[in-house]
Amino acid sequence: MSKRFLIVGSGFSGCVLANKLASMIDCKIDIWDERNHIGGNSHTERDGETNIMVHQYGPHIFNTDKKHIWDYVNSFGEFKPYVHRVKAVWDGQVYSLPVNLYTINHFFNKNFTPSQARAFIDTLADKTITDPKNFEEQALRFIGKELYQAFFYGYSKKQWGCEPSQLPASIIKRIPVRFSYDDNYYNNQFSGIPVDGYTVIMKKMIDHPDIAVTLNKKFDAAMDLSGYDHVFYTGPIDAYFNYQYGRLGYRTVTFKKGYADGDYQGTSQINYCEEKIPFTRITEHKHFAPWEQHDKTVYFIEYSKETGPTDVPYYPKRLPADKALLKLYREAAEQQQHISFLGRLATYRYMDMHHVIDEALELAKSIGVNMAANTPFPVFSNVETF
Repeated sequence: MSKRFLIVGSGFSGCVLANKLASMIDCKIDIWDERNHIGGNSHTERDGETNIMVHQYGPHIFNTDKKHIWDYVNSFGEFKPYVHRVKAVWDGQVYSLPVNLYTINHFFNKNFTPSQARAFIDTLADKTITDPKNFEEQALRFIGKELYQAFFYGYSKKQWGCEPSQLPASIIKRIPVRFSYDDNYYNNQFSGIPVDGYTVIMKKMIDHPDIAVTLNKKFDAAMDLSGYDHVFYTGPIDAYFNYQYGRLGYRTVTFKKGYADGDYQGTSQINYCEEKIPFTRITEHKHFAPWEQHDKTVYFIEYSKETGPTDVPYYPKRLPADKALLKLYREAAEQQQHISFLGRLATYRYMDMHHVIDEALELAKSIGVNMAANTPFPVFSNVETF
């Protein structure tokens, strides 16, 4: 007998899951999204004035080391190779990020070889910190005070809205330091951007006769959902429970849009690291598609702030108080019937696109096993440690 599934949210989590379930199981799938478009925060569309493909909620560069994920997304559209090179402004100078041999030589006015730079940074690292307890200690242990103050302290404080000493040490692990002139922001083997944008990729994922999409449809857990065998929820977990234990902490981003003739800043992304500058970065989206030619350009100045009730949540803060709330919400979720939580918002984690896709693929595989064995579906797509 055909199953009826509801998927709440049409970002990568929802679209990948729908794509796989529709291909594996005799089912009918409804996808609801409260926005007027699919794609979640990865949504892309052509700018009306310049015809440049714009990442509407900030730039997304697809990168992964897993070939099966790379092959999977490429099966829905062409991804052209793209190397993300970030610049940073500090004290009137432009530097290269991530911190690499050029950055070190430029910043300290040196001409180090790789081994000399490694030895020099080792003299700057704070060796008294053996077990870093927070972001600041982790950075000081790796690169020392000078580089930390220049490139990480002010930027992180603006981005997260608190002292870096309040942030978990794990955040800095995503920021590589290299003793070569390699300025590729990502280490992963596969990196690219879809020629026709991410939204087209997701449209193709859910282009199936057994999948129906309803936009401008806000989900409420109090709705009568008895017509569905199972619900897959990708929205904020605290919103599902109507914030009964309080709101989880997120940072959001606001954008100031601008146009210019030709080229505005000469690269896709420049970070502004000083605390006195109110914005975090400027992105220029024509540079995310260097295979295209445009006479005009569009750029976005980004400001970070705390997420309010009407804001789009971006980055989960996961401070100790947040994790305590998350534990309550996960315990409440475990008591629910016929619902699964997946994705960045529903599991309250920082996840790149490839993480989201991988987890949705694995959840679909698990559901296939559950269906065959007639056992309950997983409540969460991940295991959380507190």
